[in-house]
Amino acid sequence: MNAFESLPFRPADILLPKDCEYSKWSVVACDQYTSQPEYWQRVAEYVGRAPSTLRMILPESCLEGPNVETDIMDINTTMSRYLREGRFVCHPDALFYVERTLDNGKVRRGLMGMVDLEQYDYEPGAESMVRATEGTVLSRIPPRVAVRKNAPIELPHVMLLADDPQKTVIEPLAGQTGEMSLLYDFDLMEGGGHLRGWELTSEQKEQVAKALTALADPETFRKRYGLGEDAPVLLFAVGDGNHSLATAKECYERQKRFTPPEHWADLPARFALVELNNLHDDSLEFEPIHRVVFGVEPQQLLEAMEAYYPGLIHGEGEGHVLRYAWGDRQGAVTVPNPKAQLPVGTLQRFLDDYLLKHPNCRVDYIHGAQVARELAARKDTIAFLLPAMGKEELFPTVIHDGVLPRKTFSMGRAQDKRFYLEARRIRD
Repeated sequence: MNAFESLPFRPADILLPKDCEYSKWSVVACDQYTSQPEYWQRVAEYVGRAPSTLRMILPESCLEGPNVETDIMDINTTMSRYLREGRFVCHPDALFYVERTLDNGKVRRGLMGMVDLEQYDYEPGAESMVRATEGTVLSRIPPRVAVRKNAPIELPHVMLLADDPQKTVIEPLAGQTGEMSLLYDFDLMEGGGHLRGWELTSEQKEQVAKALTALADPETFRKRYGLGEDAPVLLFAVGDGNHSLATAKECYERQKRFTPPEHWADLPARFALVELNNLHDDSLEFEPIHRVVFGVEPQQLLEAMEAYYPGLIHGEGEGHVLRYAWGDRQGAVTVPNPKAQLPVGTLQRFLDDYLLKHPNCRVDYIHGAQVARELAARKDTIAFLLPAMGKEELFPTVIHDGVLPRKTFSMGRAQDKRFYLEARRIRD
């Protein structure tokens, strides 16, 4: 019996590029720097004509651009050309151990493999072994499906989290790299730090499977979180890339409609390449994601918030404190007796209502308070600066309350996000 058979995470046929400069091949996740087009311009200039994942992704800042359909066709054409040219080397049935040395010197350890989309559900209240951590915005799925549905390969920026306080799955591999094959060792662009990766041996893969199986033990799980005897196990929560994984799920569900059930297990689209991380990795820090609203009169928006939340206090008080900045002003309002669990939920509920009534306004989700303040210095713009969420709250909140409000937290700063490197075929 396959040691991974009952698990939602397993080895994959992983593609790595050959005959190219890895520092130009590898670019940051497409959902970063959405309001900073100058970042992507710098990346394009640095990459030049070199082979790069830049040519196989669509930055989110371009999703609503005038040439999006042409951009998607170019992406699929590039993927097919890279395959035809033999640009990739396949590592069959592989797990990669990766070490990312961040700009601050901390090392984030991860494990590359694939997740079974049959065991993943992004709906609120899901009982699957792999669940979303934030509300999925269904309107954000179709444009991503447009990119993925005809793509021959996938490039992952999804990071799954395991709640493994004893550090039984990934951390033991750190002392075993001497037995592994070194795959890559290079600097990432734009302050991304340094990346190294090794391929696990057969014995190490068995070791990982055994540790994950123990982590997924239902009795241990229920005792740990104080749950009833019928509570379903949550083994992995999506840390980064919620919408990317939801898109993979949607594309798989579409293929299932045209495939007999007995062949579903053979569909490459049934799986998605991911990096698995431990929530308790010392390098993993939860950063808040701030909201910046464009095309708005800030004072008018604050008055609308006061009408939306009767009893709102100007200044800091008892309740959810929402700090803001616009122009050269800074301040705060407090919503007393909030219904939401977190301040981000209180703010998001209001913003969703406000944007429905003011369609010319736009909200962006920004990593880094300084960047948010700089954007809010522009005319007709206001930033809301949110506090960080404790990462120890993540699994209990998802288990007991379902998903968090979208864009509640970020795992590190924008430059710490996953960089594209590995790939996997998702169409025969």
